[in-house]
Amino acid sequence: MSGQFEQRRLGRASYQLDVLDAFAGEKQLRSRREARLAWRELAAARSRHDAVTLGAAAEEARLRELRALVEATDGFEPGGEQALRDERERLRHVTELAEGASRAAEALAPEEGEGATGLAAAAERSLAPLERLAPELARAGEELRDLELRLREVGSDLRGFLASLEAEPDRLEHVEGELEQISDARRRFGAADYGELLARAEAARAELLALDEGLDPAAAAAQALAAAEARSRELANVLREAREAAAGPFADAVAEELRGVGMGEGEFRVELRERDPGPTGADEAVFLIRPNAGLPFGPVAATASGGELSRVALAIAAVGGGETMVFDEIDAGVGGETAHAVAATLKRLAERAQVITITHLPQIASVADTHYRVEKVPGDPTHTRLEPLDDAQRRDELERMLGGKEFISTLR
Repeated sequence: MSGQFEQRRLGRASYQLDVLDAFAGEKQLRSRREARLAWRELAAARSRHDAVTLGAAAEEARLRELRALVEATDGFEPGGEQALRDERERLRHVTELAEGASRAAEALAPEEGEGATGLAAAAERSLAPLERLAPELARAGEELRDLELRLREVGSDLRGFLASLEAEPDRLEHVEGELEQISDARRRFGAADYGELLARAEAARAELLALDEGLDPAAAAAQALAAAEARSRELANVLREAREAAAGPFADAVAEELRGVGMGEGEFRVELRERDPGPTGADEAVFLIRPNAGLPFGPVAATASGGELSRVALAIAAVGGGETMVFDEIDAGVGGETAHAVAATLKRLAERAQVITITHLPQIASVADTHYRVEKVPGDPTHTRLEPLDDAQRRDELERMLGGKEFISTLR
């Protein structure tokens, strides 16, 4: 998704780091998720360590809070909240599920009359005596016998599904209660989400177990803090190595795309800088370009013009890939021959992905496989109309985008 204000996002260091990590691949994205969780655990370990040093009274209150956390989350499992939400959604539509499954089962094997299963059996019985006279009918007979068997199995599955829907009439109320319990626990213990709640509960269990085994609370907190710091540093190093490996190929790929959309030599670099550690590691990615020969490299947001920023955004999207790409006025600030280059890039991308582009430039609209006109229609309320154009309508629309008949006549 590339919107009209993509250039603003391009100026953000966090966005540039996201783009580089996405290019590095799924393994890097998994490492980022692990690093984010490790950072949460580190913050919790620091909090515990600070709390341990506040004195005996505060420590006793903290231990009561830890025990309450462990008790409140007893039985919670990873992914449990989402599973309950999914089940609740299913139970809320149990009437539709039952009606649909019942109709399907009835169509296959009704209590009265011939269903699909009976019809398949009747067809097979009609052919069976003829297979000896016409061996070529044997395959059809075999297919019908197999079809009847499969239809009976499907009917049995559907009736089993219907029985399961009727087995627990109070299940929805139970699921709602469990979700409310999770929500209450998150609010009570200030967890941002279910994952953080489970992480903190696991840390609480580990600390209470250590206390039961006679470990000094301060020593346990210091040990847990050291382990969390080591884990966070380890993952930060993993992220950095992957970023260093990806920076060169990513910059080369973007530079190649920039040359294709008319940005001179397409000089583009990725510079990795160290920063204070955080949930995404200890790196900052800076995209640098040199749009004009003889000038020094500079940050994208500070160096590129509006049209150049649009082309950088397009180049990054082209390198990033995706099965569907949506560009909302990616041609902002672009015109003339450059618009033709942008159109050629979009056309090339459309050979390997679905590309949807909102544009005011005829150079781009003219190369699309399909053209829709979007217009606001006054009314109460005002609404938007989306209309596919045939060849004649498309020529008229392109003419209008060029300035209309009078402008074209004057130009000629």
